[in-house]
Amino acid sequence: MLHKCAGLTAEQLAERAVPPSNLSLLGLIRHMTDVERSWFRIRFGGEEVPRLYDRDGQDPDFDDATPATAEADYAALVSEIELCRAATAGHDLDETFLHTRVGRQISLRWVYVHMIEEYARHAGHADLLRERVDGSKGS
Repeated sequence: MLHKCAGLTAEQLAERAVPPSNLSLLGLIRHMTDVERSWFRIRFGGEEVPRLYDRDGQDPDFDDATPATAEADYAALVSEIELCRAATAGHDLDETFLHTRVGRQISLRWVYVHMIEEYARHAGHADLLRERVDGSKGS
């Protein structure tokens, strides 16, 4: 995700795909920051840290993405990735935790596979958004 967004201005990162959609590269950055945090640190690691952009089923990660927050939001994803790496360091992929919302044990391996799927899905969105913003094609 960071590679897809490299070299863009805050305004370009916050540019919406097509009105009335709230989809933007910055929204994807904010979304992935919250997803990283919720799976690796909150659910797996049991850390008591707040969700960053959660607001009763709405989309503040996308709705509130503005050029004014772009630099801090980008830095938050970089930081969150490092914190998540630390939260999982030394743990076995078969280690499990109780996912309270679904009521079953989930392995760290499952979380990694889920995150690969999540990034793959949103990397496709990011390719289209980046091409619209500056004509760059994904690789």
